[in-house]
Amino acid sequence: MALKLSANLSMLFGETVFLKRFERAAAAGFAAVEFMFPYDEGIPEIKSRLETLNLKLALFNLPPGDLELGEWGTLSNPQRRDFFRHSFENALDAALQLNCSLLNMMYGQRVEGFSPEAQAECASENLAWAAPQAAREGVTLLLEPLNSVDFPRFALHSTAQALEVIQNVNHPQVGLQYDLYHAQMTEGNLINTIRDNFNHIRHIQIADVPGRHEPGTGEINFPVVFAALEELGYPGYIGLEYRPLAGTDEGLNWLQRSERGRGENQ
Repeated sequence: MALKLSANLSMLFGETVFLKRFERAAAAGFAAVEFMFPYDEGIPEIKSRLETLNLKLALFNLPPGDLELGEWGTLSNPQRRDFFRHSFENALDAALQLNCSLLNMMYGQRVEGFSPEAQAECASENLAWAAPQAAREGVTLLLEPLNSVDFPRFALHSTAQALEVIQNVNHPQVGLQYDLYHAQMTEGNLINTIRDNFNHIRHIQIADVPGRHEPGTGEINFPVVFAALEELGYPGYIGLEYRPLAGTDEGLNWLQRSERGRGENQ
């Protein structure tokens, strides 16, 4: 397999604290990592670990907002424009310090009193504001649909919804984060969807269905999906964003060590 992989440290190596997971990932043979949020752990601490271990950071998320109030992103929330713009500036600064070129913009939950169309318009306006700033720094902004079973209140459930916003913004620094787990839970038809929308896909994440465990534990035919991505010449990273069924080391047995370390550092 000639594809580039990144270990998602929010999901993998959970047997230890977050800052120690970088060393575990490097020891397991990975050249790249990703995670949800760097903010509480400290950007200098993370930067030091990336540089010491020669790891590439593939992706992280904008701040999610107020978790106690149930927020999971604020991109599409018309009531949170100021928070979104401040959080984007902080995330962009962190991306520059950490040499990361992809940001998940976190579309957000449904907001009472606003239609899906109003939220999509807000998301488009915020992306149109953010994209030129990101472009100047070589950073790409991503939309990720989440499935309606695990995230019933999320406001972006399908690939088609995400692409409508992306096409409305019409900026080369705005693309699709395609998560096979969420897509399989919501709509299936993975390979055709990838082929039909390949020009918009900037990052891919994987986990099997059901259970969100490692490939080979469920119904997705990953060898066929990987073969399609290789045939298409997919240049980006594939994030391993799954919950290991029986521990991280055991959960990596599906993947040869020689295939884990492909990336920009090699």
